[in-house]
Amino acid sequence: MKRREALRAIVAGPMVLSLPRLALAEDAWPSRPVRIVAPVAPGGGVDLVARTMADRLTKVFGQSFIVDNQSGGGGVIASQAVARAAPDGYTLMLGYVGTHGTNPAVRKVPYDAVNGFTPIGMVGGTPNVLVVTPGLPVKSVQEFIAYLKDNPGKASYGSSGPGTLTHLVMEQFKQGTNTFIVHVPYRGIGPAIMDVLGGQTQAMFPGLAAALPHIKGGKMRPLAVTGTSRHRLLPDVPTLEELGYKDFDGVQWYGIVGPANMPRPVVTRLNAEINNQINLPELKEKLSGEALETMPMTPEAFGTYIKNDIAKWTQLARTRKLEIE
Repeated sequence: MKRREALRAIVAGPMVLSLPRLALAEDAWPSRPVRIVAPVAPGGGVDLVARTMADRLTKVFGQSFIVDNQSGGGGVIASQAVARAAPDGYTLMLGYVGTHGTNPAVRKVPYDAVNGFTPIGMVGGTPNVLVVTPGLPVKSVQEFIAYLKDNPGKASYGSSGPGTLTHLVMEQFKQGTNTFIVHVPYRGIGPAIMDVLGGQTQAMFPGLAAALPHIKGGKMRPLAVTGTSRHRLLPDVPTLEELGYKDFDGVQWYGIVGPANMPRPVVTRLNAEINNQINLPELKEKLSGEALETMPMTPEAFGTYIKNDIAKWTQLARTRKLEIE
């Protein structure tokens, strides 16, 4: 009997031991530095959020979380690389509305924004704000609509590029108000803002963080914001929803994702700490400097949010025939 039991132990040993090893590997995570890919060049909102979360998670876990900037293709290069990475919790990404919202809606991207990633935690979002040059004779959305209808084709708006949120929100506005305004795409938000400040274009739908200094300086006139409630930094500016224009709830959002099929315990731990951090008053205050409101979610809720955002912009792109090569 003893000999048989010994043989069984020898055969079963590796199988039994493999389960504790897996558990230990997940419990010990992270045992080495974790990479957070930022799908942009250094600077700007995406990079800021990535570095803010990397710093917080480094302190929480006692292991380095390092930001790896991989720009190119409007986030396509970074997204493709992360989707192909090992799902071991050591490669994460700061996904945002461009990589997991608008890009998949208007372009044929070489990655699956839903099934190719593990949603981990939403960080937050900032609304877009409809602004016009002070020289345009309008002070409300209603007056802006009337101006566009009385002057068809005379006004233009800038965007940070075809298929970006600044482009799609204005196309949504044109559709919802039955108006027309000429689209002038730029390579990034900076030059688009410069031309609206200079009067070369008359309107824009930038993110609030980018527009706020110019609004405060009187160089842009805000007419309305997206989202479901007024923003605390612009309490006198109405939402499009309250003005009667439905479904203008899109925001420039940021969240942490990883490759598909990440270990559930790792995802759970990361989600809990992300939510803990973004609920801290000092971090809320820091992010509010970028007009960013925190949006804690479970991984499941974040995954649903991504699916719904892609579906929303896909429907708009089809209606407006906005497929971009």
